[in-house]
Amino acid sequence: MPVAYERYLVPVLFRPFAEDLAARAAALRPLRVLEVAAGTGALTAGLLASVPSARVTATDLNEAMVAFGAARVPGAVWRRADAQRLPFPDGGFDLVVCQFGVMFFPDRVAAFGEVRRVLAPGGRFLFNTWGPIASHGFDDAVQAGLERAFPLDPPLFLPSVPHGYADPSVVADDLAAAGFALEEEWELTLEGRAASAADVAIGFLTGSPVRAAVEERGGGPDEHAVVVEETTARLGRGPVTAPMTAYVFLGAA
Repeated sequence: MPVAYERYLVPVLFRPFAEDLAARAAALRPLRVLEVAAGTGALTAGLLASVPSARVTATDLNEAMVAFGAARVPGAVWRRADAQRLPFPDGGFDLVVCQFGVMFFPDRVAAFGEVRRVLAPGGRFLFNTWGPIASHGFDDAVQAGLERAFPLDPPLFLPSVPHGYADPSVVADDLAAAGFALEEEWELTLEGRAASAADVAIGFLTGSPVRAAVEERGGGPDEHAVVVEETTARLGRGPVTAPMTAYVFLGAA
């Protein structure tokens, strides 16, 4: 999965927003940075380039992602870690960052509380979440393909998890419950570019939890072909572009 994720999804969906978060992080001039849910290191690489004086520690719950990220971005310190039980002492970081990871936390308030614990007084928590799936051209097209391939029981991972934390007021309430003051909130729409719609569909079918959901339903090559066909019908043939909306939050400990 990490290989497919890095090849098909990171350049299209995640790198544009990683560049944005890295620039925002650099403006805060941190010296000790912790990244949670770092994946294969798209944001990690941006942090090392944008904040070269900072010590960057990158973590992820998935051991395969940590191994892949450590090989790809060796300038950071990599560790496997659960965001709800961070293996770091109190007050050890100036900045905690997370790119499109908070939606996966089972207990977001508890995870935010852990982030606050490891931040020094006055430290910041910078992260983003996806907007509604209808505001994301790629994910919306892939979901339409999944619904066509599995009309009776479509996989709902995309609308319920990546796009399931798309109400900024709920995010703000969770931050407040964990003891954060919300300093800034931005709505940001960027354009993603892919070599083809098929590449995006294949990325989700082989490099994301959509893969397991399809396999649980007995899906195989025929269903994959339907998803690729529908995604292509909606996005077009050849190189494709689509808008992607996210929210960015900056909380102060």
